Amino acid sequence: MLIGPRMHDGNNGYLVITPLEREGTGTTVLVNRGWIAKKLRRQSDRTEGLPTGEVVIEGLLREPWKKNMFTPDNKPEQGEFYFPDVQQMAMVTGSQPVWIEETMEPDLLKAYDREAKGIPIGRAAEVNLRNNHTQYIFTWYALSAATTIMLWMVVRKPPSDIARRVRQNKEW
Repeated sequence: MLIGPRMHDGNNGYLVITPLEREGTGTTVLVNRGWIAKKLRRQSDRTEGLPTGEVVIEGLLREPWKKNMFTPDNKPEQGEFYFPDVQQMAMVTGSQPVWIEETMEPDLLKAYDREAKGIPIGRAAEVNLRNNHTQYIFTWYALSAATTIMLWMVVRKPPSDIARRVRQNKEW
């Protein structure tokens, strides 16, 4: 299956999704093997990129991205997928709804060689965690400064006329 169109380094292409039958259990999972150029869309144009026999996949279990409002609906009956709907793709292929992204070493020369041969280019094995610590620092220090200024304004506020008269009253 192909998901696309997708861009990679300014070139138009597709992501190759292959059902992988696991040894032993006989279960099948979906593997995102990577990006291929648009000119190699047909399998007959990329015979070197088609796995045969037993293969070993190194990858990460990831949750695929979600469809946004501008992405058209998938057309599985026509074999057109614009975003990875794992449930839908699993039903079409008869596999489990498990999404694995094949990873590869980020080597530019290997990527050019793979692209020329029609072998999909996988992603680097990196885990992106959100790091909002700087945002939190600025938020909390700004709130602290604002409350300090408000306290200073309350303390420095001149007493009202009644409070001043009560303080100056000698009959207390």
